[in-house]
Amino acid sequence: MDQLALLFVLLLGAVISVPVGDRFGLPAPVLMTLLGIVLALLEFVPNVEIPPELILPLLLPPLLYAAVRRTSWRQFAANLRPIFLLAVALVFVTTLCVAAVAHAIVPGLPLAAAVALGALVAPPDPVAATAVAGQLGLPRRLVSILEGEGLFNDVTAIVLYHVAIAAAVSGTFSPWEAGLDLVLSAVVALAVGLALGWGANKLMDLLGDATLQISLTLLVPYASYVLAEELHGSGVLAVLVTALFLAEYATDADDVMMRLAGHTFWDIVDTLVTGVAFGLIGLELHIAVRTASGRWGEMLGWAATVVGVVVAVRLLWLLPATWLTKRMHARRDYDEEIPTSWRETVVMWWSGMRGVASVALALAVPLETDSGAPFPDRDEIVFIAFGVIMATLVLQGLTLPWLVKRLGVRADSDQEKEFEKQLAVRAAKAAKRRLREIEDVEDLPEDLAEQMLRRAFEIGVRISPDLGEEERREAHQQRARRLKRVRRIQSELLSAARHEVLAARSEPGADPEVVDRVLRHLDVRSLR
Repeated sequence: MDQLALLFVLLLGAVISVPVGDRFGLPAPVLMTLLGIVLALLEFVPNVEIPPELILPLLLPPLLYAAVRRTSWRQFAANLRPIFLLAVALVFVTTLCVAAVAHAIVPGLPLAAAVALGALVAPPDPVAATAVAGQLGLPRRLVSILEGEGLFNDVTAIVLYHVAIAAAVSGTFSPWEAGLDLVLSAVVALAVGLALGWGANKLMDLLGDATLQISLTLLVPYASYVLAEELHGSGVLAVLVTALFLAEYATDADDVMMRLAGHTFWDIVDTLVTGVAFGLIGLELHIAVRTASGRWGEMLGWAATVVGVVVAVRLLWLLPATWLTKRMHARRDYDEEIPTSWRETVVMWWSGMRGVASVALALAVPLETDSGAPFPDRDEIVFIAFGVIMATLVLQGLTLPWLVKRLGVRADSDQEKEFEKQLAVRAAKAAKRRLREIEDVEDLPEDLAEQMLRRAFEIGVRISPDLGEEERREAHQQRARRLKRVRRIQSELLSAARHEVLAARSEPGADPEVVDRVLRHLDVRSLR
């Protein structure tokens, strides 16, 4: 098996792991990690040869962009305090605690190298948190905080990692320079993210065509990441800012085809790239195995100790942080955006899985220092990092569904239905307002005006059937059954038409482009 065949195996596994995970109640990313581990243990499977410096630029931009599309700036603003406590403060605390313990237990490990280890295992993975927690029916407030933490903690961790690596390689360290680098990295990323977001938004208006617009959304995250990194900014933060800008300002309510096609396209990208990313985590296991050759007992002990520190620090930080955030939010009526019980806090604690970023940073640890000497304890750092990644991702990922079920932490379906009902009322009222505006300008026949008014009401009822009174609900249900029958018959008619047109494609003299154009017309008609 060569590298290309291995890539196709991972892509196929990414597709199959989704229904298999749904069938057995297991997260697809964890299944892909297990598949990668199995492949890594097979002798005929080659070792993956991807330069470490390419892993983050290739995998993170589309994954971050896909994750941001599922949220909004308002959710980040509402959860700003808890996200800051997790994505910035907790990353610093975890880094320092891991560095202190690793420096104490690993003989000869310099403090700068220990800080690098702490930084690369500190951030929970945004993709793992979103993919795993999002499938478990958790309250939206928890998913929002986990998504926000996962999206922003990489910014802090990567900057800390680079500062620590630079200190270990050069042998010098300046706190002021490190703080200035952190600030400048954020400022550059914000500038790049906003500039590219604004430019991409304007360019989408010029492109017009849905296919070209979706193609642009695939290129923009990569451009944002690469440009920010070239200017010594945070590529991760730049992608987040660009994605949030486009999600806020590049949405046209009437661009139905762009929205439907874009949603499908990014679902596909998210599924495939996530599968490949977590498959690579498992495949890189051979590096840790080779590193620990002959020293399994000692190195497993170090890895287990650091895993314990990572897990314990998260819990010990979450308990007071949740209480503090509640106190802060109590005066601003944001209680719905934070964990409301110890059960939800425990779920947040157990959702701190490490993943793609930690793997890439571990593999990117330099081989030598500026003096030409080997990087201090590089093998030990890589092994401990992989131990933390495997323990948190596989152990926590496999047991999180059980824990959620055991604790009974579920989304409030009544609250979601009530919000859906409110949106249905707003949609129906907006349609009625627009109808009155049309009546003021146009002279509509009485029967047509009455029919349109009924249609405006039905817009809300179709979204939330509870809107109508009993009699009107019954009438709506009858019309819905009739409409369903009409649509079924119409669907069969359109199906017959499509089969006939498609058969013409293979006839002598038929122009395939004309046939495809007619098919697209029939396909669009089928969506109405």
